[in-house]
Amino acid sequence: MTTMTSTGITSWPRRAEAWLDDRGKPAWIAAMVLGFVFFWPVGLALLAYLIWSKRMFNRSSSCGGRRMQHMTRLHEGAWMSSGNSAFDAYKSETLRRLEDEQQAFDAFLQRLREAKDKQEFDAFMQERVKGVQAPVAAQPETGQY
Repeated sequence: MTTMTSTGITSWPRRAEAWLDDRGKPAWIAAMVLGFVFFWPVGLALLAYLIWSKRMFNRSSSCGGRRMQHMTRLHEGAWMSSGNSAFDAYKSETLRRLEDEQQAFDAFLQRLREAKDKQEFDAFMQERVKGVQAPVAAQPETGQY
């Protein structure tokens, strides 16, 4: 009598997924096409999985994306050195300045959102006050109950 452990059952899908991930998007597409050819529910399931896991539309899974990740990989928290200290100093100063500008712009956008929210809330409160006062003024006092 043989018993299958849970690690044996769950390890082969993870290994297959890792193997396909190592080969990139073309391997996933080939597996999906083969799934449609041999048994269409398997192909449909692979298509659903590709869309659900965002593997189909993820740019970093393409060869160009991997190349770009390799080019811009961080080394010990800083950009990789170009070998030219003057250029590296210029690059770090420019990046610092751009980060400061980005933070200032984000703060500006936040202030704009807050001002717009306050304006909309004030307009709502004015409409509400007008709505409450109008029905009271519209009811004539007859004196009879």
